[in-house]
Amino acid sequence: MSTPHPNHDAMPPPAPLQMQVQDFATAPTSRSCDTAETRSTPWRVAVFIPALIATACLMYGMYSWLAGMGMTGLEWALLMMIGATFVWVTLSVSTVGVAIAGILAREEADTRAPTDVTPIDVALLVPVYNEVPWDVFGNAAAMLDDLAARKTAHRYTLFILSDTRDDTIAAQEQQAFARLRQTAPYPVHYRRRADNTDKKVGNLVDWITGWGAAYEGMLVLDADSLMTGRAIDRLASELSVAPDTGLIQTFPMLIGAETLFARLQQFSNIAYGWLLAEGLALWSRSEGNYWGHNAIIRTRAFAQSAGLPHLTTRGRDDLILSHDFVEAGLLRRAGWRVRFLPRVTGSFEETPGTLIDYTLRDRRWCRGNLQHLRLLATRGLHPVSRFHLFHGAVSYLLSPAWFLLLVIWALLGKDAETNVVRYFNEANPYFPDWPPAMSHIDSAVFLFIMYAMLLTPKIAAAAMIAATPAATRIFGGHGAFLTAFVTEVLLSVAYAPVMMIQQTKAVLRAVFTRSEPWAPQMRDAQHYPLITLIKFHWVETALGFILSLGLGAGLISLWLLPIAASLLLAVPLSALSALNLVQCAPRSLAMNSPYTLREPAIVTRAKSARAEIKTQLTVKSPAE
Repeated sequence: MSTPHPNHDAMPPPAPLQMQVQDFATAPTSRSCDTAETRSTPWRVAVFIPALIATACLMYGMYSWLAGMGMTGLEWALLMMIGATFVWVTLSVSTVGVAIAGILAREEADTRAPTDVTPIDVALLVPVYNEVPWDVFGNAAAMLDDLAARKTAHRYTLFILSDTRDDTIAAQEQQAFARLRQTAPYPVHYRRRADNTDKKVGNLVDWITGWGAAYEGMLVLDADSLMTGRAIDRLASELSVAPDTGLIQTFPMLIGAETLFARLQQFSNIAYGWLLAEGLALWSRSEGNYWGHNAIIRTRAFAQSAGLPHLTTRGRDDLILSHDFVEAGLLRRAGWRVRFLPRVTGSFEETPGTLIDYTLRDRRWCRGNLQHLRLLATRGLHPVSRFHLFHGAVSYLLSPAWFLLLVIWALLGKDAETNVVRYFNEANPYFPDWPPAMSHIDSAVFLFIMYAMLLTPKIAAAAMIAATPAATRIFGGHGAFLTAFVTEVLLSVAYAPVMMIQQTKAVLRAVFTRSEPWAPQMRDAQHYPLITLIKFHWVETALGFILSLGLGAGLISLWLLPIAASLLLAVPLSALSALNLVQCAPRSLAMNSPYTLREPAIVTRAKSARAEIKTQLTVKSPAE
């Protein structure tokens, strides 16, 4: 798709593979494969039916309350919005329920590596864009060394695929590549594109059309990805023995967290994420999803069925941004299995260190996920693939929905005398008398139900860990685990309203602006200046101030106090997110998890390789 940078000596001989751009309006002929539909159907019923029933019960209860004085159009809209938000909460709960049921039923899990494996050629692909070179190449060196320590039947080749625009960073990449090629136990290649056409999608397509035919599988990694040799070899073996499989996704665990916000994400990922992943794997089966990295793909299957066209919007060409969900759907549309193996350990990635860094990354994801709404009509997609696309978009649309509910709740006031809507209706008799004031008891019951459902996945996972002595030991013991659990829940509640406003802003940006800057993820946490924090969070602060005035005047229910406090304190909460717990917090409050208490060997090896490569680079960045 673009002209490669003239460094052909860094690449192997060409092995071109045609990339077929797909037609979303016409379904291709699907190859036949055993998708084990009969095994997945009961689990899907167990996920969706209870969620729909619970949502219907809540809506009936709300209807009984609202219908006391007759239903208006606005009341129906409020009821529908409550149902539309609550159903996604119940889906998380039922997914956890399915996971627990599967574990108790000893449902067959992909825990053993396959035997009688046919050796295949696998390309390890690392697309980079203005990343820190010693981090990228240090991780690569660690993975290759770990692979070499295993007795593997497969043949591996590493490719660093650079879209870097900064010439200084590019020079450092080439130096790091030259060093790694001399010491690596497997072939290593490097290619820098002259033009970063179509960003990461174009980068991978450029490799497939130039060299893809020589490799049965391609393991796609991010710049911060790190995988053990065992995990890489396991994915290659799974692909080898399953000729109907097009993609296998792992469940990446978070590493390298030192700040409060990163530790919050890491603890949640390790302590609760595994249970949701178990449930998702059970009911998705052959219709899994793809998260863009730490996954192995059958190269020819991808080339034949996952080529992405540009979208035409009002005469302009738009790149599909969150391409991974779409590519998974297209693979399944063509008849290839898309599998999720959450029990393949040794798959890692990093997470942004501060609230601002997380939000900046989230804006790009939001724009891409909302784009999926335009692709729901794609012909031939499996219903589960459509659900993945829809769920990705809804995960961001829920924030403005929750915000709208918050506004309505505030307008309702705490009783009939403080109901803002009723006040204006009395001033203008042409408006309907809407709606009855929510009593303190009604508010308490509604909030209790909502928070209970939101916290159920965390409580369930925490309870299972707390009830297992071996599990609590790797978290540092019962006391340390429970302290970290309570801290995580409280901080998540504190940050949730701030994230709600930021995601609402991200949705508005996606709707009313054309593009989002493409920049590398900030992987090293930094303390932002106060003026930056104020500019970034002024909307939350203003809303918190307005709610506080309403609370002080007795116009708003006290149940909104936690939300008002969170929004009012958005700036200090954001500053707090950059606090380095490793340096500042006592061990009991450091939110430790298994990977912070006992660093994986591959992480230690990667850190050592990073430091070594950094000292050997002769080209220095201006900041250095």
